[in-house]
Amino acid sequence: MRVVLAQPRGFCAGVERAIEIVERAIEKYGPPVYVRHEIVHNRHVVERLRAKGAVFVDDLAEIPPGSVTIFSAHGVASAVEDEAESRDLPVIDATCPLVSKVHSEGQRYANQDREIILIGHAGHPEIEGTMGRITGKVHLISKASEVAQLNVGNPNRLAYITQTTLSVDDTRAVIDALRARFPSIVGPDTKDICYATQNRQHAARELAMEVDVVLVVGAANSSNSNRLREIAVEQGVPAYLIADADSLDPAWVKGAKAVGLTAGASAPEDLVQAVIDRLATIEKVEVETLPGITENVRFRMPAKLADPVE
Repeated sequence: MRVVLAQPRGFCAGVERAIEIVERAIEKYGPPVYVRHEIVHNRHVVERLRAKGAVFVDDLAEIPPGSVTIFSAHGVASAVEDEAESRDLPVIDATCPLVSKVHSEGQRYANQDREIILIGHAGHPEIEGTMGRITGKVHLISKASEVAQLNVGNPNRLAYITQTTLSVDDTRAVIDALRARFPSIVGPDTKDICYATQNRQHAARELAMEVDVVLVVGAANSSNSNRLREIAVEQGVPAYLIADADSLDPAWVKGAKAVGLTAGASAPEDLVQAVIDRLATIEKVEVETLPGITENVRFRMPAKLADPVE
């Protein structure tokens, strides 16, 4: 069996930064440090950090006074920041800089007295954080078909922004529908969607063209991991989202000459290697990696945790 790896796959710079923030905070301040929500959407990452001294909470009310508090990579609403300040919690913000960029774009449009159309999935932490950071009216949609139902105040004063982890193709369809109905709408180009999302989606599409079945390592609640599976299916290839090697059903790969393997942006590489080892128990494997983009992006640490040279 050929096992073909996508390139790039797995951790992106925003996820690496968020995990490193938690690890540095534990090292600097000592355990426990408190993290609001999962730092990234991956159970294995969360459990490893918990073992080192991170405590994950759903609400700031669960955090003892004076305890070091970390906001997840997905970002938080302004009200959460205000609550932390009112309780004098020392906060370290692990929001991905690319998510922060969306927040800034949205507020800039709101300052121009524009209503905001936010393209994303209801209930996702990134969406909750983004909607909670923009003053003014925000409409949330996820599909092009929802554009016709939008009820806006002034069709000439609109702007759109997008969740960073959406499919580029899906987002483009929604933007095209918005521009068709509201010709004067403004917003960033689809290239402003997270570079890591685009790179992994492109690699997944290339991977699907080479194999009989695709396995995506990632959490069920990881938006970008779900998109990778969908992209493979769109290429006409069976694809499965698996949390780890134990989630692999041998029936999925039975008879496959080539199995494609990729991972969402919050899935560590050792989980990918464990899936390869699991496949090797089913049939002898030959592993190869497709050519692809090498990512060299690295985001700076927050000032409280920066190295002296930074």
